[in-house]
Amino acid sequence: MHGIPEFLIRYGYLLLFGVVLAEQIGLPIPATPMLLAAGALAGIGKLSLASVMAMAVMACLIGDLIWFELGRTRGSSILRLLCRISLEPDTCVRKTETSYARYGAASLLFAKFIPGLSTVAPPMAAIFKVPAWRFLLLDGAGSTLWSGAFVLLGWIFRAQLEGLAMSLSRFGAWLLAAVLLIFAAYVAFKYVQRRRILRDLRIARITPVELKERLDAGESVTIIDLRDSIEWDGGKIPGALQINHGALEAAIPALPSQDEIVLYCSCPNEVTSARSALQIKRHGVSRVRPLEGGFELWRDLGFPVV
Repeated sequence: MHGIPEFLIRYGYLLLFGVVLAEQIGLPIPATPMLLAAGALAGIGKLSLASVMAMAVMACLIGDLIWFELGRTRGSSILRLLCRISLEPDTCVRKTETSYARYGAASLLFAKFIPGLSTVAPPMAAIFKVPAWRFLLLDGAGSTLWSGAFVLLGWIFRAQLEGLAMSLSRFGAWLLAAVLLIFAAYVAFKYVQRRRILRDLRIARITPVELKERLDAGESVTIIDLRDSIEWDGGKIPGALQINHGALEAAIPALPSQDEIVLYCSCPNEVTSARSALQIKRHGVSRVRPLEGGFELWRDLGFPVV
């Protein structure tokens, strides 16, 4: 065997561990091809199946334990960090919180099969106070299912994968360039899409200082906290109504139309607040603005929270 297969045989276990760990800690490195290759090599007797599974599961557990501990010590702020580096940060927290809330800790069994949930599920489990022993049990089972599924596929289709690897080895440089080009095009597309969304959601903001002055002056202001329940552990602006973004439509008729309405969230660029403001405006309420910087800026300025 030559080229790529020979390289994988020599460094297979180390590469498998490194690639799986890299994916689990959030780097944009797909581990699936490596799991398939390891399964194929185990199928032809070049690697040990038990060692392949042990390396993959161990890498998963190490990466997930890092995020679990960060979730335990940093709380929901670690979710905001993950979502800021996501290609779709504006809906990241809401989507993952909804998925986790639906299935609870059992989502660890299938989280790795769902893009976006794999890295976020461990800190989410910590935030929801899942005991470490239960996390290890469920995450270990989920890691085994995920790793085993792709290793088994590699084992079954080992002949086809070996032939494919030999063919690809002759076009290695061109293939790498094509993959990088496709990835760059995808990132560029998501960036342009995001800028277009922000342009469409341009709306006047109210600064935390201005809101604080109005509250101190006794002006009638209705404040709505659009964050998901997972983010309430850090408190809220005094007097704010906690209305989840998904429940806002039903709550709009009960909002006092004579007050100015201020919305805040914790998403980048106040996208959820801006969307919600436009949603409320469509019901004929004109005095509605998102809070610039959201709850984080309010808290960072030292303004009161309850």
